[in-house]
Amino acid sequence: MGTVNVVNVAAKHKLAWYQKLYFYSIGNGLWITLKHFVKAAFLKGAVTLEFPEKRRKYSSRFRGMHSMKRDEQGRERCTSCFCCMWICPADAIHIEAGHVTPEIQHLHPEDKYAKKFEIDLLRCIFCGLCEEACPKGAIYLDGPAEMAADNREDLILTKERMMEKNGGPILGERK
Repeated sequence: MGTVNVVNVAAKHKLAWYQKLYFYSIGNGLWITLKHFVKAAFLKGAVTLEFPEKRRKYSSRFRGMHSMKRDEQGRERCTSCFCCMWICPADAIHIEAGHVTPEIQHLHPEDKYAKKFEIDLLRCIFCGLCEEACPKGAIYLDGPAEMAADNREDLILTKERMMEKNGGPILGERK
């Protein structure tokens, strides 16, 4: 059995006499604040955006909000295979499957569909694993990035809200 040498970290980092003073640290903080103020007020180097009027430019690899896609005939691509739900590390996806009946067979290509598909955006870490795991290419992270909401219910994406972004409401649905 070996021994462990404990090194005193405080002894290695000696502070100069002026660094030990309280006013030195306060002065450093005030200097940084003053630099930002002068830059923003007089040199027009504002660090914030006027949000509704100006939008932030995102890179081409940015993962936005979730959206669900349809196939070429306008049918839902999601077949409730649960791959996205199982692979989600944050456990943010909840799916309830339903069997396709003859009345709604023209809306779904397979024998089952997602009766309920919800993504809790407060749990989601936007990792993109759901997009990679989907064998049908039904879910993508390509929607807008604005995520402001007044209550928790607005931050739960339903299948209807994800479909709205891509060509209106679900086919066959009456409002």
